[in-house]
Amino acid sequence: MNLTRRQLLGVAAAGLAPVGLPAAAQSWPSRSIRLVSPYSAGGSNDILTRVLGNFLGAKLGQPVVVENKAGAGTRIANDYVAKAAPDGYTLLHAAAPIAIGEALYTNLPYDVHKSFEPIVSTAIAPLFLVVNADAPYKTVAEFVKWGKANPKGFTFGSPGAGSAPHLTAELFIRAAGAKGLVVQFKGDAPAYTELLAGRIDATLTAVSTAVPYVQAGKLRILAVANEKRTPLQPETPTFVESGLPNVVGYGWYGLMAPAGTPAPILQRLNAETNVALNDPEVRKKAEAVGLQLRGGTAAEFRAFLDSETRKWSQIIKAANIKPE
Repeated sequence: MNLTRRQLLGVAAAGLAPVGLPAAAQSWPSRSIRLVSPYSAGGSNDILTRVLGNFLGAKLGQPVVVENKAGAGTRIANDYVAKAAPDGYTLLHAAAPIAIGEALYTNLPYDVHKSFEPIVSTAIAPLFLVVNADAPYKTVAEFVKWGKANPKGFTFGSPGAGSAPHLTAELFIRAAGAKGLVVQFKGDAPAYTELLAGRIDATLTAVSTAVPYVQAGKLRILAVANEKRTPLQPETPTFVESGLPNVVGYGWYGLMAPAGTPAPILQRLNAETNVALNDPEVRKKAEAVGLQLRGGTAAEFRAFLDSETRKWSQIIKAANIKPE
């Protein structure tokens, strides 16, 4: 095959190999694409999935149809996509539990490192340390001092065993060097009820959930568990700034495909999704539901996934956490 220099550059820019490329990849996409959300409709993952699906559909020239396959801590959706044909027509908008599940569950029907091709990190859901506004502590340092002085230590509310808020609370308790108990609730709402009543000391939660109570003067935000401050709440310091450099944890989402999906398809999806994640309207809709957009390369997402599985595996073992 003889190609001019301009043609070769054009092929490279599109992320396509000039020779040896399967015909299916060359014609992709020629029909609708299934984008699987591991949660039910209405949540932040589902909302961002639909926003990205609409954007990608317009860019790719084919409909991107969102399918919700909720349940089992995202394992139903993960397994479904892991077993799908690796042709670029079934994708997963994966969530943090896919990395946590490796240490939490035995005999998973898929391998998070081998069954998927990471495409791009799409967003994180920052977790904020929220306490009752009547509590005597107004900074992380004061909260840590109070917890160490309290014979029972801290009491955190969590929306479920093995969730990102649960594991980040365990991370905080160990970093603070105090005793602590994480109480499991069925979601955020009952945890907030207990926090507002003063029966637990704190929770780690999305800012969109906390803000109405903060504005009403009932709750107080002390810190965010990001590496750096988040544009969602730029005045809130990180745990890193507050003297606890290892307390980093959040929910996150990212696009993945079944293992074996052709590289040119993955490259195009990465490029188009990065364009979407830099779109002001996409960003506005994501921030409205408490999400901070990311982006980047597939290699960066894979490295992040590997680091997440290692970190949370250590916490799960140290805290002897068992699945519900």
